[in-house]
Amino acid sequence: MCSDETDPGKALNIMSVDVEDWFHILDVRPAPRVDQWDALESRVERNLHFLLDAFDEHGVQVTCFFLGWVAERFPHLVRTAADRGHEIASHGHLHQLIYGTTRQAFAQDIRHAKAVLEDIAQRPVLGYRAPGFSIVRATSWAFEELVEGGYRYDSSIFPAARGHGGLAGARTDPHRLWTASGPLLELPISVTRFLGQRVCFFGGGYLRLFPYPLIERMARAVNEDRRPVIYYIHPREIDPHQPRLPMARSRRFKSYVNLATTAGKLKAIMRSQRLTTFERWLEVNGASLPEGLDG
Repeated sequence: MCSDETDPGKALNIMSVDVEDWFHILDVRPAPRVDQWDALESRVERNLHFLLDAFDEHGVQVTCFFLGWVAERFPHLVRTAADRGHEIASHGHLHQLIYGTTRQAFAQDIRHAKAVLEDIAQRPVLGYRAPGFSIVRATSWAFEELVEGGYRYDSSIFPAARGHGGLAGARTDPHRLWTASGPLLELPISVTRFLGQRVCFFGGGYLRLFPYPLIERMARAVNEDRRPVIYYIHPREIDPHQPRLPMARSRRFKSYVNLATTAGKLKAIMRSQRLTTFERWLEVNGASLPEGLDG
Protein backbone atom coordinates (compact mmCIF):
# COMPACT_ATOMS: atom_id res chain seq x y z
CA MET A 1 0.00 0.00 0.00
CA CYS A 2 2.84 2.40 0.58
CA SER A 3 5.39 3.11 -2.13
CA ASP A 4 7.93 0.48 -3.17
CA GLU A 5 10.54 2.13 -0.97
CA THR A 6 11.26 0.21 2.22
CA ASP A 7 13.85 2.56 3.74
CA PRO A 8 12.35 4.99 6.32
CA GLY A 9 14.45 7.71 4.73
CA LYS A 10 12.64 7.19 1.41
CA ALA A 11 9.24 5.70 2.25
CA LEU A 12 6.34 8.09 2.74
CA ASN A 13 5.21 8.00 6.37
CA ILE A 14 2.46 9.95 8.18
CA MET A 15 2.75 12.42 11.06
CA SER A 16 -0.26 13.41 13.16
CA VAL A 17 -1.11 15.48 16.24
CA ASP A 18 -4.07 14.79 18.54
CA VAL A 19 -4.85 18.37 19.56
CA GLU A 20 -6.08 18.30 23.15
CA ASP A 21 -5.00 19.83 26.46
CA TRP A 22 -2.99 18.46 29.38
CA PHE A 23 -6.10 17.54 31.37
CA HIS A 24 -7.67 15.46 28.59
CA ILE A 25 -6.34 12.22 30.06
CA LEU A 26 -8.64 9.23 29.83
CA ASP A 27 -9.67 6.63 32.34
CA VAL A 28 -8.13 8.35 35.38
CA ARG A 29 -10.52 8.94 38.26
CA PRO A 30 -9.07 12.31 39.40
CA ALA A 31 -9.26 13.69 35.84
CA PRO A 32 -11.40 16.85 35.75
CA ARG A 33 -14.99 16.60 34.55
CA VAL A 34 -16.09 18.36 31.37
CA ASP A 35 -17.85 21.05 33.40
CA GLN A 36 -14.53 21.83 35.14
CA TRP A 37 -12.37 22.19 32.03
CA ASP A 38 -12.98 25.89 31.43
CA ALA A 39 -11.66 26.78 34.90
CA LEU A 40 -8.30 25.07 34.30
CA GLU A 41 -5.12 26.61 32.97
CA SER A 42 -4.82 25.80 29.28
CA ARG A 43 -1.45 24.95 27.76
CA VAL A 44 -2.57 23.71 24.36
CA GLU A 45 -2.00 27.05 22.61
CA ARG A 46 1.65 27.36 23.63
CA ASN A 47 2.40 23.70 23.00
CA LEU A 48 0.73 23.51 19.60
CA HIS A 49 2.54 26.64 18.44
CA PHE A 50 5.82 24.97 19.43
CA LEU A 51 4.92 21.95 17.30
CA LEU A 52 3.74 24.02 14.34
CA ASP A 53 7.00 25.98 14.41
CA ALA A 54 8.98 22.73 14.48
CA PHE A 55 7.00 21.39 11.52
CA ASP A 56 7.66 24.62 9.61
CA GLU A 57 11.37 24.40 10.42
CA HIS A 58 11.56 20.95 8.86
CA GLY A 59 9.15 21.56 5.97
CA VAL A 60 6.67 18.94 7.20
CA GLN A 61 2.89 18.99 6.82
CA VAL A 62 0.90 16.90 9.31
CA THR A 63 -2.67 15.95 10.14
CA CYS A 64 -4.07 17.75 13.19
CA PHE A 65 -6.89 15.78 14.82
CA PHE A 66 -8.56 18.61 16.73
CA LEU A 67 -10.83 18.06 19.69
CA GLY A 68 -13.96 20.06 18.91
CA TRP A 69 -13.97 21.46 22.45
CA VAL A 70 -10.48 22.88 21.90
CA ALA A 71 -11.40 24.25 18.48
CA GLU A 72 -14.39 26.15 19.88
CA ARG A 73 -12.20 27.86 22.48
CA PHE A 74 -9.14 28.41 20.29
CA PRO A 75 -10.46 28.76 16.73
CA HIS A 76 -7.32 30.66 15.73
CA LEU A 77 -5.31 27.47 16.32
CA VAL A 78 -7.39 25.65 13.72
CA ARG A 79 -7.01 28.49 11.24
CA THR A 80 -3.27 28.80 11.91
CA ALA A 81 -2.70 25.08 11.36
CA ALA A 82 -4.75 25.15 8.16
CA ASP A 83 -3.00 28.28 6.88
CA ARG A 84 0.38 26.58 7.41
CA GLY A 85 -0.66 23.72 5.14
CA HIS A 86 -1.69 21.11 7.70
CA GLU A 87 -4.73 18.88 7.35
CA ILE A 88 -7.58 19.49 9.81
CA ALA A 89 -9.27 16.31 11.06
CA SER A 90 -11.55 15.37 13.96
CA HIS A 91 -10.75 13.90 17.37
CA GLY A 92 -14.40 14.09 18.38
CA HIS A 93 -15.83 16.84 20.53
CA LEU A 94 -15.65 15.89 24.22
CA HIS A 95 -12.81 13.33 24.38
CA GLN A 96 -14.85 10.40 25.62
CA LEU A 97 -14.05 6.71 25.38
CA ILE A 98 -16.24 5.26 22.62
CA TYR A 99 -16.93 2.06 24.53
CA GLY A 100 -18.17 4.17 27.44
CA THR A 101 -20.82 6.00 25.45
CA THR A 102 -23.88 5.15 23.37
CA ARG A 103 -24.17 4.93 19.62
CA GLN A 104 -26.49 7.93 19.56
CA ALA A 105 -24.15 10.03 21.71
CA PHE A 106 -21.19 9.03 19.53
CA ALA A 107 -23.05 10.04 16.38
CA GLN A 108 -23.87 13.43 17.85
CA ASP A 109 -20.30 13.94 19.08
CA ILE A 110 -18.60 13.25 15.74
CA ARG A 111 -21.09 15.32 13.78
CA HIS A 112 -20.77 18.28 16.12
CA ALA A 113 -16.97 18.20 16.00
CA LYS A 114 -16.97 17.97 12.21
CA ALA A 115 -19.36 20.91 11.88
CA VAL A 116 -17.31 23.06 14.27
CA LEU A 117 -14.03 22.31 12.50
CA GLU A 118 -15.39 22.82 9.00
CA ASP A 119 -16.96 26.12 10.00
CA ILE A 120 -13.63 27.37 11.38
CA ALA A 121 -11.27 25.93 8.76
CA GLN A 122 -13.61 26.49 5.80
CA ARG A 123 -12.60 23.17 4.29
CA PRO A 124 -13.92 19.58 4.43
CA VAL A 125 -12.93 17.41 7.39
CA LEU A 126 -12.30 13.91 6.06
CA GLY A 127 -10.64 12.04 8.92
CA TYR A 128 -11.39 10.90 12.46
CA ARG A 129 -9.44 9.41 15.35
CA ALA A 130 -11.19 8.12 18.47
CA PRO A 131 -9.95 9.31 21.88
CA GLY A 132 -7.75 6.59 23.32
CA PHE A 133 -8.16 4.50 20.14
CA SER A 134 -11.30 3.30 21.92
CA ILE A 135 -13.16 1.66 19.05
CA VAL A 136 -13.32 -2.00 20.09
CA ARG A 137 -15.17 -5.01 18.69
CA ALA A 138 -18.27 -4.22 20.73
CA THR A 139 -18.42 -0.74 19.20
CA SER A 140 -17.85 -1.66 15.55
CA TRP A 141 -21.03 0.31 14.83
CA ALA A 142 -18.79 3.37 15.09
CA PHE A 143 -17.48 2.76 11.57
CA GLU A 144 -20.99 2.93 10.13
CA GLU A 145 -21.68 6.12 12.07
CA LEU A 146 -18.48 7.66 10.71
CA VAL A 147 -19.57 6.98 7.14
CA GLU A 148 -23.04 8.37 7.85
CA GLY A 149 -21.41 11.40 9.46
CA GLY A 150 -19.50 12.22 6.28
CA TYR A 151 -16.03 10.96 7.18
CA ARG A 152 -13.85 9.34 4.52
CA TYR A 153 -11.17 7.72 6.66
CA ASP A 154 -10.49 6.61 10.22
CA SER A 155 -7.31 6.09 12.24
CA SER A 156 -8.74 4.65 15.46
CA ILE A 157 -7.75 1.00 15.32
CA PHE A 158 -4.87 0.10 17.61
CA PRO A 159 -4.07 -3.47 16.46
CA ALA A 160 -2.54 -4.69 19.74
CA ALA A 161 -3.41 -5.01 23.41
CA ARG A 162 -3.44 -1.77 25.41
CA GLY A 163 -4.88 -0.29 28.59
CA HIS A 164 -8.02 1.11 26.98
CA GLY A 165 -9.13 0.39 23.46
CA GLY A 166 -7.06 -1.90 21.32
CA LEU A 167 -8.05 -4.59 18.82
CA ALA A 168 -5.49 -7.31 19.33
CA GLY A 169 -5.32 -9.41 16.18
CA ALA A 170 -6.73 -6.75 13.87
CA ARG A 171 -5.03 -6.29 10.53
CA THR A 172 -2.17 -3.83 10.61
CA ASP A 173 -2.15 -2.48 7.07
CA PRO A 174 -4.23 0.39 5.67
CA HIS A 175 -7.38 -1.07 4.15
CA ARG A 176 -10.93 -0.41 3.05
CA LEU A 177 -13.74 -1.32 5.44
CA TRP A 178 -17.25 -1.90 4.14
CA THR A 179 -20.13 -0.88 6.35
CA ALA A 180 -23.89 -0.94 5.82
CA SER A 181 -23.61 2.75 4.95
CA GLY A 182 -20.66 2.45 2.56
CA PRO A 183 -16.86 2.26 2.53
CA LEU A 184 -14.45 3.71 5.07
CA LEU A 185 -10.68 3.82 4.66
CA GLU A 186 -8.96 2.54 7.81
CA LEU A 187 -5.36 3.42 8.65
CA PRO A 188 -4.46 1.56 11.87
CA ILE A 189 -1.85 2.80 14.29
CA SER A 190 1.52 1.27 13.40
CA VAL A 191 2.76 -1.72 15.35
CA THR A 192 5.52 -4.23 14.70
CA ARG A 193 6.71 -7.50 16.21
CA PHE A 194 9.04 -7.15 19.19
CA LEU A 195 9.91 -9.99 21.57
CA GLY A 196 7.03 -12.01 20.16
CA GLN A 197 4.39 -9.32 20.66
CA ARG A 198 2.84 -6.55 18.63
CA VAL A 199 4.27 -3.30 19.99
CA CYS A 200 3.80 0.35 19.04
CA PHE A 201 6.91 2.55 19.06
CA PHE A 202 5.55 5.54 17.22
CA GLY A 203 3.38 7.75 19.42
CA GLY A 204 2.27 8.84 22.85
CA GLY A 205 3.97 7.17 25.78
CA TYR A 206 5.60 4.64 23.47
CA LEU A 207 7.47 7.36 21.60
CA ARG A 208 8.53 8.91 24.91
CA LEU A 209 9.59 5.63 26.51
CA PHE A 210 11.71 4.03 23.79
CA PRO A 211 15.13 5.36 22.69
CA TYR A 212 15.30 6.94 19.27
CA PRO A 213 17.64 4.34 17.67
CA LEU A 214 15.10 1.62 18.51
CA ILE A 215 12.22 3.72 17.15
CA GLU A 216 14.15 4.22 13.92
CA ARG A 217 14.88 0.49 13.63
CA MET A 218 11.23 -0.39 14.20
CA ALA A 219 10.16 2.20 11.61
CA ARG A 220 12.37 0.41 9.13
CA ALA A 221 10.61 -2.87 9.98
CA VAL A 222 7.19 -1.32 9.31
CA ASN A 223 8.35 0.09 5.98
CA GLU A 224 9.91 -3.24 5.02
CA ASP A 225 6.43 -4.69 5.55
CA ARG A 226 5.25 -2.14 2.95
CA ARG A 227 3.24 -0.13 5.44
CA PRO A 228 3.54 3.56 6.27
CA VAL A 229 4.61 4.43 9.79
CA ILE A 230 1.83 6.42 11.41
CA TYR A 231 3.25 8.72 14.08
CA TYR A 232 1.07 10.49 16.61
CA ILE A 233 1.82 13.02 19.32
CA HIS A 234 -0.13 15.19 21.77
CA PRO A 235 0.81 18.82 22.46
CA ARG A 236 1.26 18.06 26.17
CA GLU A 237 4.01 15.56 25.35
CA ILE A 238 6.55 18.29 24.62
CA ASP A 239 5.69 20.11 27.87
CA PRO A 240 7.68 18.86 30.90
CA HIS A 241 6.28 21.70 33.03
CA GLN A 242 2.60 20.81 32.67
CA PRO A 243 0.50 20.26 35.82
CA ARG A 244 0.37 16.65 37.02
CA LEU A 245 -2.82 14.78 37.82
CA PRO A 246 -2.77 12.45 40.84
CA MET A 247 -2.81 8.84 39.68
CA ALA A 248 -1.39 5.41 40.42
CA ARG A 249 2.38 5.08 40.07
CA SER A 250 2.24 2.91 36.94
CA ARG A 251 -0.18 5.22 35.17
CA ARG A 252 1.79 8.28 36.25
CA PHE A 253 4.88 6.76 34.68
CA LYS A 254 3.04 6.11 31.41
CA SER A 255 1.60 9.62 31.32
CA TYR A 256 4.69 11.63 32.21
CA VAL A 257 7.83 9.60 31.47
CA ASN A 258 10.50 11.32 29.35
CA LEU A 259 8.50 14.45 28.50
CA ALA A 260 11.76 16.35 28.04
CA THR A 261 12.92 13.94 25.30
CA THR A 262 9.91 14.11 22.98
CA ALA A 263 10.83 17.23 21.02
CA GLY A 264 14.30 15.90 20.24
CA LYS A 265 12.94 12.57 19.00
CA LEU A 266 10.31 14.32 16.92
CA LYS A 267 12.93 16.51 15.25
CA ALA A 268 15.15 13.49 14.57
CA ILE A 269 12.22 11.74 12.88
CA MET A 270 11.52 14.81 10.75
CA ARG A 271 15.17 15.10 9.71
CA SER A 272 15.47 11.46 8.65
CA GLN A 273 12.08 10.54 7.16
CA ARG A 274 9.64 11.72 4.50
CA LEU A 275 6.42 12.67 6.27
CA THR A 276 3.02 13.78 5.06
CA THR A 277 -0.64 14.06 6.02
CA PHE A 278 -3.25 11.31 5.90
CA GLU A 279 -5.06 13.18 3.13
CA ARG A 280 -2.01 13.41 0.89
CA TRP A 281 -0.96 9.82 1.58
CA LEU A 282 -4.43 8.67 0.56
CA GLU A 283 -4.31 10.75 -2.61
CA VAL A 284 -1.37 8.59 -3.68
CA ASN A 285 -2.37 5.23 -2.19
CA GLY A 286 -6.10 5.30 -1.38
CA ALA A 287 -7.36 3.75 -4.61
CA SER A 288 -5.12 0.70 -4.19
CA LEU A 289 -6.02 -0.20 -0.60
CA PRO A 290 -7.15 -3.81 -0.14
CA GLU A 291 -10.64 -4.61 1.01
CA GLY A 292 -11.31 -6.70 4.05
CA LEU A 293 -12.47 -7.09 7.60
CA ASP A 294 -10.34 -6.86 10.70
CA GLY A 295 -9.22 -10.12 12.20
